[in-house]
Amino acid sequence: RELAGRMNAARAAGKPIVWGIGGHVIKCGLAPVLIDLARSGYATAFALNGSAAIHDFEIALAGHTSEDVEAVLPDGRFGSAEETGREMNLAIREAAAEGIGIGEGLGRKLESLARAEFAESSLLVQAFRGGVPVTVNVAVGTDTPHAHPEADGSAIGAATHYDFRLFCTLVSQLDEGGVYLNVGSAVVLPEVFLKALSVVRNLGRPVRNFTTANFDFLQHYRP
Repeated sequence: RELAGRMNAARAAGKPIVWGIGGHVIKCGLAPVLIDLARSGYATAFALNGSAAIHDFEIALAGHTSEDVEAVLPDGRFGSAEETGREMNLAIREAAAEGIGIGEGLGRKLESLARAEFAESSLLVQAFRGGVPVTVNVAVGTDTPHAHPEADGSAIGAATHYDFRLFCTLVSQLDEGGVYLNVGSAVVLPEVFLKALSVVRNLGRPVRNFTTANFDFLQHYRP
């Protein structure tokens, strides 16, 4: 209730409410809830790890996502879906070439690829259409598309670094009343948030008196 009250206050004051999203949030079908929160002013930006972006990309393409890792890992088929690896890497290559981030690049690519009924449930598509910033913060080697022949390390690095800089801008705006929620990312996004907070304070932005909340099964020391 205290958090909900602070989110109401942030919304009324026009302060950012930024959601950091891990893979299982999207995998379990909650993107429509996040889309609704954005449309009602309770989510002004999203930060995704690579897993969340993959699941959302597949939902937009096919209406479903995920696979039985235990069944396909022994013979090396885990994460080998051609469409996911090819199209995500092409989108990232295009994003890097045009000097934009992975989040915007994936949203734009899905505009031309996603079927209409599936696009309605895609956070990447709906955020792109609504002008809601989305960053995708990846660690190389954590995500299945990194093993695809179309993967380009320099493009992945450039585009996710752009998104890190964008995320720093979002964090800088949390000062005096903003809200940041970490939902379902145990490692990557908490670390990215700490680095971004350090960057913006180093550059002279105080970023004080804001609210953070952590929603995860495992409470690690970073969150």
